[in-house]
Amino acid sequence: MTLLFIFALAFAPGIYWLLYFYHKDRLAPEPRSLVARTFMIGLVAAIPIAIAELLFSWLGGFLMVVAVAPILEEYGKYFSVKFTVYHNKEFDEPLDGIIYAVAAALGFASFENFLYLLHAYQVGAGELVATSIVRALLSVPGHALFSSMWGYAMGMGLLITDPVQRKRFIQKGVWTAIFFHALFNFSIFAGGDMGLVGAAILIAVISTAWKAVKRRIETALEAGVHPQDPSSKTTPYT
Repeated sequence: MTLLFIFALAFAPGIYWLLYFYHKDRLAPEPRSLVARTFMIGLVAAIPIAIAELLFSWLGGFLMVVAVAPILEEYGKYFSVKFTVYHNKEFDEPLDGIIYAVAAALGFASFENFLYLLHAYQVGAGELVATSIVRALLSVPGHALFSSMWGYAMGMGLLITDPVQRKRFIQKGVWTAIFFHALFNFSIFAGGDMGLVGAAILIAVISTAWKAVKRRIETALEAGVHPQDPSSKTTPYT
């Protein structure tokens, strides 16, 4: 019963944020079954990503958290979409990239959240409550926000006819996600020692990411109605 409660507590934020982003697709909502499947793909992808992180754990805490983890996790989530739903016929509009990237990211985040809450429960009830609240408001939606960067690039990349330009566009999206993810992890890792400075960095990263993703959603929706090559100077990049 306790394990079931922790499972529900861990997955509830991911499902909430998935529905939040899913309803942003006002023009042509994606099949719910495919979105759910992508969520599960992201969840399963968390296992090899976790194994890869263990292999690099010898690098030490700071380097692992700020550099290795963001790279492995963002590329892991990206590949889980690229080699599956990206080739599905339903992946045919600019906003689809964000929707499926978010689904995979939240599947990953929910699995990760379960592990964190399981550990917190072993420490005590207070730790479980605190961890669940902080992660529901920051870490879980953070994964969705960061992965939206490369999801946006994949979706808008559908409008780029040159395959080389498309690849560059998408890779810039991935590295934008890694950059935000690294800053977020840095603010969490060093926040205790930096006090208000660490908290300020965390707030700045999250607020900037939210603004950036909202702008990308609007751009992707507009591109669905009035297609324009995003590699042009008149269209926001990432």
